[in-house]
Order: sequence, then C-alpha cells, then structure tokens
Amino acid sequence: MPEALEGIVVLDLTAYLAGPYGCALLGDVGADIVKIEPPGGEANRYYPSTLGGEPRGYLGINRNKRSIVIDLKNADGKAAFYRLVEKADVVVHNFRTRVPRSLGIDYETLRSHRPDLIYCSVTGYGESGPLQNHPGYDTVLQNFTGISLMQGGDTGTPETMRGSIVDYYTASMVTIGILSALVHRLRTGEGQHVRASLMRSAIALQAHRFIWAESESRNVERGFGAGIGGTYETKEGYLYLQATTPAFWKNLCKHIGFPQLAEDPRYDTHVKRTAVCDEIIPFIKEGLKQHTALEWEKMMLGEVPCIAARPLEDMFDHPQILAEGLVVEHDHPKVGKYRTMSKAVQMGVGDRPSTRAPMLGEHTDEILTQFGFRDDEIAALRASGAAA
Repeated sequence: MPEALEGIVVLDLTAYLAGPYGCALLGDVGADIVKIEPPGGEANRYYPSTLGGEPRGYLGINRNKRSIVIDLKNADGKAAFYRLVEKADVVVHNFRTRVPRSLGIDYETLRSHRPDLIYCSVTGYGESGPLQNHPGYDTVLQNFTGISLMQGGDTGTPETMRGSIVDYYTASMVTIGILSALVHRLRTGEGQHVRASLMRSAIALQAHRFIWAESESRNVERGFGAGIGGTYETKEGYLYLQATTPAFWKNLCKHIGFPQLAEDPRYDTHVKRTAVCDEIIPFIKEGLKQHTALEWEKMMLGEVPCIAARPLEDMFDHPQILAEGLVVEHDHPKVGKYRTMSKAVQMGVGDRPSTRAPMLGEHTDEILTQFGFRDDEIAALRASGAAA
C-alpha cells in the first residue's frame, strides 16, 4: 500500500539541523525529499566529525532524501529551480529573512510558479521584530529564552543543554506545520506560507513554565517541582527514578526497605513529598546502595518508573530498541556499513524502510530527468556550473 505522503514532492533547501531533520521526518512517512544543495554542499557536510567519509551529523539527519546540486546564484540554476517548483508541493528553507528575496526564492515569487505551493521558512527569531536577521542557533536561543538559566538551577550560572533539543523540536514543528498546510490545501486547494522559528520552539518547550499570573512576583518558581525524582547513585551505576502516584510511591518504599515512609501522613501526596523532599531523599539514597542500577531496574520493572542510566551506544543492541525496529543498517559508498535509526513514526500501512543520507549531487541527473529535463538540458546546466 502507498505511504501516507507518497507522491508529495518536497524541495529541501535547508542546512544544519532543524530544517533538514524536519524534511527527513516527512520522508519517514513517504514524501519524496529532494535535497537541493549549493556547489560544494550544505554546511553540515563540513562539521567536525570522528566518522570518516561523511560527517556523522549529516548522515543522521538526512535520511530519506536524494541530493541535487543547483547554484541559485547562477541564472540558469535559478531557472532550473523554478521548473522544479512548478512540479513540487512544498519548498522548505532556513535562510535569514532578507535572503530569499535577494535570491528570488521568496514566497510571492515562487507561488507565481506554483499557486498552491506550500512554502515553509525556518528562522532563528521569526520574520519580524528587531532580531529577525540576527543569526540564530540552538544554543543561542537556549540562552535567550531562559532555558540555560533554568538548567543552571540555584547556581545562577547558565548551563546550555547538549543534544540540540531546540533544533530537534523545531524540526517537529516544521513537520507539523507542513502536514497541517497539506491538509488545508486538500480541503481548499490553497497553498500557504508556513513559518517556524527556533525562538518559537524554545518558548513552546517551556509551555508549562511560560505562565505569569498578575499576582505573582518575577522570581516565582515556574517548574513542576521535581520532588524526590532524580538520578541516584547505586551500588554500581546510576538510577533515575520518579514516584509521583500513590502506587508508585508505595512500591518504591517497599523495594528500598522503608515501607513505613508510605504510611507516614506527612508524605502521602506528591505535593507534600516535594515540600519535604530533603527529609526523604537520604532514605532513598541509603536504600539504593543495596543493589546495582541494573538490578534495581529489573526488580522494580513495571512497579516504579525507573531506569538505569546508560550510554547511547547501548541502544544499538538493547532488546527494547530492537523490538521496536528502531535500528537499521545502511551501506554507504564512503562510510561503509553503518547502523542508524530507522523512522521516528510508525504507520499502520505502507511503512517502508528508510533510506540512507545521499552523497553530494548523487541524484542530480535522476531528479532533473524526473522533472522533465532533457539530456541536452542537463548537460548544459552542468557545463554552465548551474548544476552538478
């Protein structure tokens, strides 16, 4: 059976992480992702990496794509791009606000070539306001929106989260925005301009904190309150646990050898335990010293939300990861065989395997032919440097 987005063509002009991964997610559910790169390739191909042949970051976020090299600063290249737009459904870019118009690829220009085009722009700070053309990166927006100060906690020193969480969340917002626009077009026949930004995503990540009542002071605590939840040292290794419900709390007390804590009325709700967590945590620390983190995980399976802290490398062979089909192996001309994730979303029908990230310009001729270019036209584009 066909995949959900089979037949939907996405022209991916993005670089770095948020835009490229948003397009990869669309590819997970069947869209035809045409990655259009400038001569020399997008910036992520040149980031430092311990992997030889192709950077790990590029491989990881560019699955399900084909690569074509088009020089948008070349008149012939731009004309070729317009021909692609005529047959595409979606265009995605992450240029700063002033760049698309200067390149002749702004929404108004492209919709003249495809009136029902869905056009998605991914920016750092949005497309209005004093920071609209300021460079925006994941870590920059973490510091701007309060995430880094929150991570620093009581120290008052900002601490930036690793793992590009703002970028990855923005990728999800890119995907949601485009999918919503596709549904809208299906109902109305209209295209539209979808806007996503790292700033908007960074605020959205803090929706539970982004509340300020009129009666509150500036420095009020805005989090959920972790209470006793956290990472604890065990006989060997570290265990993360959480026990917010009455049943989980009772089970935890039983397992660590302090069942009387579960009967104490001072600790019988999550709110109460959070208020006096300093009284409870020493008991938890003492109890957890009896076994290793892996032993605790096995003993409390299904009874207490807990898990042993593991390195990412363990995920490639963990039975839970494998049971969910999250690992797939690809064979790359430069890298050789490598394992990576398969898809972020499972669909009930038409769920085909993901494909590896493409080499630079690997599919240029194939894509141009698909879009109706003759052999002599392709040769002319290559000769002029407009395509490669």
